[in-house]
Amino acid sequence: MCCQPHVNIGKVRLVATMADLDKLALAMPQATKEISDDGRPSYHVHGKLFCFHRGQRPDAIDPGTGERMADVLMFRVADLDEKDLLLADDRGLFFTTPHFNGYPAVLMRIPTLKRIEREELRDLVVEAWLTRAQKRVAKAWLAENEPEGDDLQ
Repeated sequence: MCCQPHVNIGKVRLVATMADLDKLALAMPQATKEISDDGRPSYHVHGKLFCFHRGQRPDAIDPGTGERMADVLMFRVADLDEKDLLLADDRGLFFTTPHFNGYPAVLMRIPTLKRIEREELRDLVVEAWLTRAQKRVAKAWLAENEPEGDDLQ
């Protein structure tokens, strides 16, 4: 199921789901999907990983249960400054582990998807894809899909 509705004081917004992640990732040019033996998806462009459902690792422990987390997504980000910006988000959506120290990626638990809108997930997927796509492919996609210039200047 895609785009779960979420009512917010008389206003309906579409929250993100794993189905949305799959659809958004595979909509990116030359993106491919691989499924691990235990059913976890990973998304690649030109053989380079840009997003995946991470397996249970000793560095990602649920603080409530003490168990290894089985519901962690990893998104590549442009650089460590972008990572720091996302980690500083007041909503507490993103986290990292010692394994990712010095690596441009953020982690998010799958249940957290329901706390973001589909458009925010789209932005995460696009940014992750852009970090791994060939420059000419990324440039062509941006020319077709992103507005010219920056209106905030």
